[in-house]
Amino acid sequence: MPHLHEEKIKELEIKANEVRISLIESLIAAKSGHTAGPLGMADIFTALYFHILHHDPKNPMMEDRDRLVLSNGHITPIRYAAMAHAGYFPLEELKTLRKFGTKLQGHPERISFPAVETTSGPLGSGLGQAAGMALGAKMDGKKFRVYCIMSDGEQDCGNTWESVMFAAKYRLNNLTAIMDRNNIQINGTTEDIMPLEPVRAKYEAFNWHVIECNPHNFEDFVGAVEDAKGVTEKPTLILAHTIPGKSIPQIENDYRWHGCPPGDGPEDVFPKTKQGEEFLKILHAEREAIEEAHAR
Repeated sequence: MPHLHEEKIKELEIKANEVRISLIESLIAAKSGHTAGPLGMADIFTALYFHILHHDPKNPMMEDRDRLVLSNGHITPIRYAAMAHAGYFPLEELKTLRKFGTKLQGHPERISFPAVETTSGPLGSGLGQAAGMALGAKMDGKKFRVYCIMSDGEQDCGNTWESVMFAAKYRLNNLTAIMDRNNIQINGTTEDIMPLEPVRAKYEAFNWHVIECNPHNFEDFVGAVEDAKGVTEKPTLILAHTIPGKSIPQIENDYRWHGCPPGDGPEDVFPKTKQGEEFLKILHAEREAIEEAHAR
């Protein structure tokens, strides 16, 4: 992985901003989909597709590619946006999100879009799929790594913990799970719905290596991924403390934005008819702020 120098950090910050803009535009066009979680995960997907993953948009099924499994499939619009910017398909196609016949379904669907690796939607399934890929890679002597993105809310699912035990038993050091620890679910906070803490201690008790990071700092997140590669005897969990709604300050950390698009959200800040317009205005202003910050 290339060194993360200052110019590269600026490039990633600008790209993450562009990805967020494309996300909001696709949600507006769809009039459906999730807002808070995808905004919070934009930096992670940008880091993965533009710095970390060994992949080729022109040859998405190349044999030695890193595998990226998205377990919490409802945040897939942000993955689509990152993939479009990376060159997997034209940016204009993002406007087909959730439409009949599109490959950009509301949850990833592998038959229509093989580059997403797995079909997901039922929460709790992704870690088992990723662990199976990682074990298969070891059995076949393959060097690719497997990354699994999962939500904190899906830790409520029992099959997640079956997969946690499986991965530890087989010492899958080629598996890195990334938990979107944004502390919200559709009906409230995770600690109100079904308390998860101490989540780090739980994974460590199941014989995983755990790294906590601020994923909105590219150096911190990329450093965590690099550290995971140095773990030789066990799988790694990156506990990524994301901010749901990131870059739209008026909705950050508000669980009410978990499952609705701009135009269908709470009206205590922006009326529904103005939400999409205001979100895009804020994100375009963020681009200018990034440019100014790096010019100093």
